Amino acid sequence: MTTRHTVTAALPYSNGRLHVGHIAGCYLPADIYARYLRSIGEEVAFICGSDDYGVPVSLTAREEGREPAEVAAYYRAEQKNDFDGLGISLDIFSGTSATDIHTEVSQHFFLALLQNGYLEKRTSVQLYDPEAGRFLPDRYVEGTCPHCETGGARGDQCEACGKMLEPSKLISPESVITGARPEKRETVHWFFLLPKLQDRLREWIRSHPEWRPMVRNFSLGLLEQGLPERAITRDLDWGIPVPLEDDPDAEGKVLYVWFDAPIGYVSFTAQWCAEQEGDPDGYERWWKDPDCRIVHFIGEDNVVFHAITWPAMLMAEGTFELPDFIPANCFLNIQFPGEEETKISKSRGTAVWINQYLEEYDPDPLRYYLTMIAPERQRTAFVFDDLIRRNNEELVAALGNFVHRNMTFAHRYFDGRVPRRGDLTEEDRRQLAMIAELPDRVAALLADFSFRDALGQVMEAARESNRYFDCREPWALRKEARASCGTVINICLNTIKALGVVMEPFLPFAAGKVARMLPVAGDGLNWAQAADPLPEDLELGEPEILFEKLEELSEE
Repeated sequence: MTTRHTVTAALPYSNGRLHVGHIAGCYLPADIYARYLRSIGEEVAFICGSDDYGVPVSLTAREEGREPAEVAAYYRAEQKNDFDGLGISLDIFSGTSATDIHTEVSQHFFLALLQNGYLEKRTSVQLYDPEAGRFLPDRYVEGTCPHCETGGARGDQCEACGKMLEPSKLISPESVITGARPEKRETVHWFFLLPKLQDRLREWIRSHPEWRPMVRNFSLGLLEQGLPERAITRDLDWGIPVPLEDDPDAEGKVLYVWFDAPIGYVSFTAQWCAEQEGDPDGYERWWKDPDCRIVHFIGEDNVVFHAITWPAMLMAEGTFELPDFIPANCFLNIQFPGEEETKISKSRGTAVWINQYLEEYDPDPLRYYLTMIAPERQRTAFVFDDLIRRNNEELVAALGNFVHRNMTFAHRYFDGRVPRRGDLTEEDRRQLAMIAELPDRVAALLADFSFRDALGQVMEAARESNRYFDCREPWALRKEARASCGTVINICLNTIKALGVVMEPFLPFAAGKVARMLPVAGDGLNWAQAADPLPEDLELGEPEILFEKLEELSEE
């Protein structure tokens, strides 16, 4: 029975291009998972879009002398180009300011939470920049974390210890707009009563022992400390208006970006359903059906919002299903020759940008490297020389070499057709058994969100296949026993077929070349039929080189 899956990747702020850390964090693993699900015949909605109302967008607009909407639209288009170039197979990439649908769904959530008794209007003390003449929500303030005493903490969350913060609690706060020391002034906001949902959240998280420890243990730890009542409105002119026209206190108030941003998963799905099916209410089968599995791919800095805040919003609204899995990756650092490992940072110039990479290199080597060093359990480091080495010594030397040597052999000595399979040796049987088992081994790891290990299985199969080719010596059999030579090449071509199927979630461009070289009619190159034998005498496509050797990135 086909199962539906809603797969989401965290919304990037639409104030800049994407770098390798973004891709390794959630977009590549989400794409691998979505591609795998499609390959086994599941129904998938792969949803993402830009977070346009985030404070970083406003700050970038201020720096560039443009309107926030203009900045958001520009960078959203640039990010879409980056995703397309890497083969990230999103069903939709929209933006929180791109359509009225997002505004409508976000305001629905606010009103539903208010009606259900989970929002409360209060007068509270907020930080105010006297030089800018405005209140300073969250990321407009930086200071020292009151919990771990790390400097540079933002007003919503400390990146060092991961705890949620209130700007007014920061030690020695400063306005990121003017650098001024903020004053404390009274203002009115609507607060989300998270403590009312604390027990339900704890029970729900405890019901998922399969989650990664970083997500599960961190979230349970926050619940043990007690959740705060958080303001979910802000004093800003860029955001979704609070939908209370009859309340004078709502004037000039917008929804907090971390309230409206995850709602984008729902609104983008509604937009996709409207565009594909003419039915914006079609989103309900992806979000309100208990038979649909919901998976949120995120980075470690988004755990608190996806495992606490967003599920609490869904509980408070009352009609949506909760996420089934929240696979979070740790941060990807970067290391340059002769330097210490450091955090990827735009301001410090320690980033490898996707658009610059794609100007010189193919996407599959980057997809391969980021998967093989994926920070699934702990932080890892991107080293460009290591990417080049692993491409040349692994992708080219093992996987690419096996495919090319067999395709060229078949064209040269068997007229570009699949030769007949004759009597089998013990080595032949072992190779066929390996092919038959490979899809299930890889699938089990993918289903467990162990993408690095799954790709490792693919590469080990390629190495085993090269050993089989060398052991059977078809170049010698061609002269002494042509029928046995044909059997070896038949098995190798079938191995290429199986490898083409299981590599597709990771290396879609190379898999596309395999599909052209093995033009099986119908759906021959799918997961269920990965180990089915190729038709004998099938005419093969022209050999293609899967991977090129890489040289160092030019310094121009």
